[in-house]
Amino acid sequence: MASEKTIILYPNAGHDIGFGMTEKVGRILREHGRHVVICRSTEDGSAAPAPPAGYEADGIDNALRSAEMIITFGGDGTILRAARAAAGQGVPILGINMGGKGFMTELEIEDIALIESAARGDYRVESLMMLDAEIIRDGQPVYSDFALNDVVIKGYNKIIDLTLFGDGQRISHFSGDGAVVATPAGSTAYSMAAGGPIVEPLAHSIIITPICAHVLETKPFVLVSDRRVSVEIGSARRNPAYMSVDGGDCVSIQSGDVISVCKSERYTRFVRLSNRSFYQKVSEKLGERL
Repeated sequence: MASEKTIILYPNAGHDIGFGMTEKVGRILREHGRHVVICRSTEDGSAAPAPPAGYEADGIDNALRSAEMIITFGGDGTILRAARAAAGQGVPILGINMGGKGFMTELEIEDIALIESAARGDYRVESLMMLDAEIIRDGQPVYSDFALNDVVIKGYNKIIDLTLFGDGQRISHFSGDGAVVATPAGSTAYSMAAGGPIVEPLAHSIIITPICAHVLETKPFVLVSDRRVSVEIGSARRNPAYMSVDGGDCVSIQSGDVISVCKSERYTRFVRLSNRSFYQKVSEKLGERL
């Protein structure tokens, strides 16, 4: 018998305009006797349009208390917002790509028939590692956050000095635009665009990728997941800089600050339905068909 738990539909109002795809998936789930709740999302934080008539609406934090899974409608940004809410509850996410590349999404629009398998409970779940990040100033933590994709340290349109450490051992020092500290899931995001490696999402590692370093020999590093990465903001160039977690708000940092990043105790869980491999997905998303 199917679980009585709720399935949350989490549409990005800017991608699923009019909630047409959300209604289609909701109809399939209801035909299989599943309880459905819609929790709306917008990229800019503005008020989302009202849900379709006849559907129950709720805030995501409340709906998660009795949820079996979240189905997102959008791109990777929508998944990142859902992951922030779901990580503490352990509720898995099923992403339907209605955005751009959608590396973290499981289904394309043409795969919607597979929703029937989700309705029957016929799916597997994978757990992807996350990162914890702290800004330490004068020896004291002043800000903390957690990431599914990456922690970005960058100058406000000016070069900054960075020294990178792994467990207190110096990795490199350079001047440049900044650095990305990424999870394997985040290796196909900003880290890849900055020249970093593509890493299988199920791997447990921490990827450090310099951004436009002004030193030719500066290279990305892949560390084992139990390392503590530290990024120290130097004083040679006292330019304004910031930290951003998973593309979120910019938090100002200053010379002498240390950004400490380590593997989190949180995980983001993903529903898997298709047989599309990670390698096939990368080839499709990056324009090379196997």
